[in-house]
Amino acid sequence: MTTPSTSSAWVGCPRPNPASRLRLFCFPYAGGGASIYSAWWRELPAHTELCAIKLPGREARLGEPPIERLTPLVQALASALDGWLAKPFAFYGHSMGALVSFELARELRRRGAPSPRHLFVAARRAPHLPASAPLHDLPDDEFLAWLRRIGGTPEEVLSDPELLALFMPVLRADLAVNEAEPFVAGAPLDCPISAFGGVDDERAAAADLEAWGQHTRGPFRVEVFPGGHFFLRTAREPLLRSISATLDGIERALSA
Repeated sequence: MTTPSTSSAWVGCPRPNPASRLRLFCFPYAGGGASIYSAWWRELPAHTELCAIKLPGREARLGEPPIERLTPLVQALASALDGWLAKPFAFYGHSMGALVSFELARELRRRGAPSPRHLFVAARRAPHLPASAPLHDLPDDEFLAWLRRIGGTPEEVLSDPELLALFMPVLRADLAVNEAEPFVAGAPLDCPISAFGGVDDERAAAADLEAWGQHTRGPFRVEVFPGGHFFLRTAREPLLRSISATLDGIERALSA
């Protein structure tokens, strides 16, 4: 069996917590890395260990090629996380990360592996909804215009040709993960789902979030926060309060 120490290429724990009763695995948005979540542990319950997913092609794995399709990425993650799933756990995924975490939960079920106690999906429409126009293969000028419109990428990156040469292939690969494979229907998950959105997010409207309810047999809720697509920055405190309250409920159930 894979152990956490041998699969650490995929998982980073900003503050290891061996005494934790739960793990929260956090999956980045397209173009993002594990560092997005590096300070979240400070606002999570003491019983939870934060585990940020490290994808190829960025940060500590900059020298590796990014994965360009959903299925091989999910299969690699399912194998890499094997030794990390001995404790109860939950998933949080933002935008592309929401799709990856959802499909990973389905892949774990197919393998007979432990399932998440809760799935937090944020800033993404439900996967069965018709796809919007693909972005990953836009011409460079249109791609840059879209990046500026949606926000989230520092202007110093967008204005620097050398930084763009590093960043754009990773972002295009991540967007292909998010867009290129058609959705395959399956049985709903047993774990509860919370769908989070930003009130001003043009890519995940309220109806898009509500549609996630079809993918669970358990409790389902939608919560909307101030901000746009990257509300995990602008509304970080209320977002983490909401996540923490749910994790506290899971921990209480473990103690019952």
